[in-house]
Formats: sequence, structure tokens, C-alpha cells
Amino acid sequence: MSRSGRKTGCKCQQTKVASQLYLLCILGLSSPRCRPDTRPTKTHYQIMPIKLTFFGAAGGVTGSSYLVQTSRARVLIDFGMFQGRGEKEDMNKVPAALDPLKIDAVVLTHGHLDHCGRLPLLAKAGYRGAIFTTEPTIQLASLVMRDSAHLQEVEAERYNRKHPEKKPSEPIYNAKNVDELIALFKPVNYYQRVEVAPGIRAQFVEAGHMLGSASIRLTVEEGGKTKNIVFSGDIGPKGAPILKDSVGFHQADFVVMESTYGDRDHKPLAETVTEFEGIVKCAVASKGKLLVPVFAIGRTQLLLYLLAQMFRNRTVPKFPIFLDSPMAIEATKIYWEHMNLFDEDFQALSRERPLTQDLNTLKATPTAQDSMALNDQPGPALIMAGAGMCTGGRIMHHLRHNLSKPEACVLIVGYQGEGSLGRRLVDGEKEVTMFGEKIQVKATIHTLGGFSAHAGQTDLMDWFSYLAAAHPRVALTHGEDRGRLPLSKLIQGRYGIKTLLPQLGETIEL
Repeated sequence: MSRSGRKTGCKCQQTKVASQLYLLCILGLSSPRCRPDTRPTKTHYQIMPIKLTFFGAAGGVTGSSYLVQTSRARVLIDFGMFQGRGEKEDMNKVPAALDPLKIDAVVLTHGHLDHCGRLPLLAKAGYRGAIFTTEPTIQLASLVMRDSAHLQEVEAERYNRKHPEKKPSEPIYNAKNVDELIALFKPVNYYQRVEVAPGIRAQFVEAGHMLGSASIRLTVEEGGKTKNIVFSGDIGPKGAPILKDSVGFHQADFVVMESTYGDRDHKPLAETVTEFEGIVKCAVASKGKLLVPVFAIGRTQLLLYLLAQMFRNRTVPKFPIFLDSPMAIEATKIYWEHMNLFDEDFQALSRERPLTQDLNTLKATPTAQDSMALNDQPGPALIMAGAGMCTGGRIMHHLRHNLSKPEACVLIVGYQGEGSLGRRLVDGEKEVTMFGEKIQVKATIHTLGGFSAHAGQTDLMDWFSYLAAAHPRVALTHGEDRGRLPLSKLIQGRYGIKTLLPQLGETIEL
């Protein structure tokens, strides 16, 4: 405006009135002297509250997925598969409220199926943005997703063969979708700060849950203000072998925290290791086979580490060990590529001599022929094979050939789902049906429950203690109510912070 109050030009970026005048100008309805200002200007956005939507692991343990949305960007944290039968399997799709083509970036906490298993659906729907995560997670998640696609294709083929009269079953994604997804990965180092989308930076720190696992802090700039949002990912237990302990952040405005074991602590690891050594010694003395149903990533490498220590310390004479799982073989190779990320105890042992020298009786059996040859292998021998819950895979054939032998042992080292063969063995059933035949259970069944890769209640509270002084808002996820309700009560009692317990599909304004 001039001193006389007359308009001297159209500066359409300054006020709403100016914007209206600019519209009149370009429509030719205002003074001919009014011309649009053609100088370069900054893009303006309508400021909106930062929103966080829970697309998984809300009131349950699987399917982890969260969307952070600002006026300028949408960032997805994890996109995991729901695991379980029936209704949960039907949830393995892209939610209607999530448009893959409007996602600017994805950040991934780690490579377990319940955190990365739905990612190929994004590529299938046309997503071509970046996926930021650590290098080990890229390798392990790629292995997991390829295995998932293969199993889906096998299951669909089997169903269609058995039910030709029904609508053909199709996998939710295939190997091509996985390959398209893998091409989008962008490696990030621990502690590195990287801009993943306009106005959003991410920082990854060690979570101690599996190789490459991370807790992630998003620093979000919106409307001239900065908010820090922390996603715990899955937190590992303190002092677990091989991996470094989790690292806590010290500042956050909002925390999304896992609560898997928020109601209890695990058996002390030292007790579990002592029990493991005793079981191995008994199996060697009986000259039978020790069968271990294993999960390919994490548990397998932990057991190999403990066996190497037993051999080095001469706790037990060396005997044959067979790794009878193609996926576990590949995962172990990936672990061995990243020994620089292992904890100081592992590094100290490695400085004395490589642990691979202690495991010179370890043999990988990648082919079906190699696996079948183990039927003729005399004891003592330890065979690690999948699936970890005895729901399929090569372990089923080893059990079929050995459950009826009194000198054989079965060592259960992980959770066994309701109705699985592993659960029936843990529950002490004396007869099981496998491949259409009834088998008497004469082998000794051992259960070890202290090898969890998840932090117990005490370690969860220790992780949160670093953030408590900032008094952030907290949402507890990745846990059933039996886990998150006691943890919620504990956090409120100790720090005066009332936590949120979000439900699937719920959106929170930050």
C-alpha cells in the first residue's frame, strides 16, 4: 500500500486479500495495472497437526506398521505381516486408508517377518520410494521376504491341487514383487542422521534384538516447530550373547514402545546357558541325536555361539553338528559378514582365535539329499532344522525318525504355538500323529525358555528410563493387553506418565 492507501502492486503471497486480488488479476477482473509477481517464491503448505496412525501391532504382537503424516510428507515405519490363522491371515493386505502412491518414504526397524512381511505389497501397488534401514537388515529382510513369497507360492499350489473345484488361491505377493521391493532399499549407518522425506529426518540406534535391529527417532519439522518421535522397534534383553545392548534416546515428544513382555521378566540367561550345557552333555553321553527345532535368524546363531564356547572351554568333547536349514545357513553367513557389530565379549573371543575354528565339526546340509543322509548319521550328533514350531520343514522328518528312540533328545528353544506339534511335545503327549502314522514319543523332551530375543519388563523400563525425564507422551504397542497393561501401570506409577493404548486403525494427533 502507498501512503495514500492506494494499492501499488499485487503481492499475492502476503495475505489472503492479496491472494484474492491475484485471482481477480489473472481472471482479468481487476485493475489493468495489477500484474502477477513472477519472481520465484517458496512453496507454501497448509499447516496441519502431525498425525500418527497405527496400521498394525496395536493390541497385538504382529503386523507392526505406523504412518507419520505432516502437511508435506508421509513416512511409514515398518509394514509387517500379521501372523496367526484365520482372521489374522486375512489382514495381510494394504489397508484402505493407506495409499502406497502417497507414501514418501519407509523406515524399517529390523528384518523379522512381523515387521517387513507386507512391504512387497507396496511394490506390487506401485510404490517406488526409498526404504531406509541398516545394511544387515537389508540382507536379512530380503532373505525373509523371499522365503515368505516362496512359501506362499507353495501353499497356493498345494491348495489348488487339493481343491480344483474351488476358486484358485493366489499368493498375496510373489518373487517379482520382492525383487522390486529390494531394489528400493537405502542403507543407513547407526547414529547417522538422514533426511527421509521433506521436513523429516531419521536416526537409527542399536536395539539389541537381532543383527541390524534399530530403534528410530524421527525429527519432524512442521509449522516452524520441531517434534521428536521415537519408535522403539523390538528391544533386546540386556547382556544377551553376540549382540550389543540396546541404546536409549534421551529426548522425545512422543514414544511408540513395544510391550511384548511388559508383564514379566525372563529366566536369567546364565541359568538357561547352564541348563543348555547340561542337556548337551547328557545327549553326548547317551550317544543319541539331539534335535533342535530352530528359527533361522537369531536363535540358530546364538546356539552355535554357545556350542563354540563349550568346545573351546572343553565343557564337552567335539561332536558333529548339522545345520539342516537352507534359510538358517544363509542367515548365518550374513551374521558372520557383520561380526564388527557384535558385542565386546564376542570380539574378545575372536581376538584369541576365530570361533569358526571351534566349530570345525559344523556341517551345513543345504540340499534335500544332504538332509536325508542324516537319517543314517550315528550319534552323538546335534541337528538344527526348521521350522521352529515344528509346523513343517525338515525338522518334521527328523522327528519322525527319532521320536520313538529312547536315546534321542528334542530341545525346544522357542515359543510353540497352540496346536503345533512342538506345543504337543512340550505338553508331554506320549503319542503324536505325523504323516498319517502314529508315533510313540520315547525321546526325552527338553524345554528352554530363557533365550528370548525380547526384553523383559525390567529391561523395557531401563530402556524407557533414558526418555522419562523428557516426559513424552507414550503409546504402548507390539503387545497383547496382558503385556501392555502392567507396563502402562508401571510407567504411570514410576514416572507419572499416563500411556496410550491405541487400537488398530486409530489415529493420534501429536
